[in-house]
Amino acid sequence: MIQRDNTLYFIALIPGKELRGRVRALKERMKADYNAGHALKSPAHITLQMPFKRNSRDEDSISALLEKFSSEERPFTVRLDGFGCFAPRVIFIRVREHEPVKALHSRLKVKLSEELGFSESEIMNDVQPHITVATRDLTKEAFREAWPEFQNEEFRGTFEVHSLFLLKHNGKSWDILKEFPFRKNG
Repeated sequence: MIQRDNTLYFIALIPGKELRGRVRALKERMKADYNAGHALKSPAHITLQMPFKRNSRDEDSISALLEKFSSEERPFTVRLDGFGCFAPRVIFIRVREHEPVKALHSRLKVKLSEELGFSESEIMNDVQPHITVATRDLTKEAFREAWPEFQNEEFRGTFEVHSLFLLKHNGKSWDILKEFPFRKNG
């Protein structure tokens, strides 16, 4: 049985270095222009499993499950196109086709529940694929200023999803703990 403690983890898809850099520049702009830097605490990502608490001694079992799960998955492409929001506090980069991410999440949540004993309240029921550029510390007033600026701004990008990532909170921000590659073609 997996024990819970105060170690926080989450599971995500992470784009390559060049795209991560472009997203980081947007997050830094949000901090400079709107005093909203919370999103800088994690690399650019699409969340597959929201943060959950586990005992750090359970990292091996979590990793073993994710390794087995990932080895059965096939790569797919994510296309980013423009900005969206969850008013009144979140601005994000839109993911054009949600279905491949939603299908991956659906398969993952079954494994987390059945094999790692995740409770219903720990598992994200559904995902709204996006890459956050501002959240939490973006005030409602700053959102009202920022959203018109971002609403029609162009942002395009594409990345191949060929692995998923386990991230671990270090007390201040999120570190990539491990990458789990998908199966090779075939």
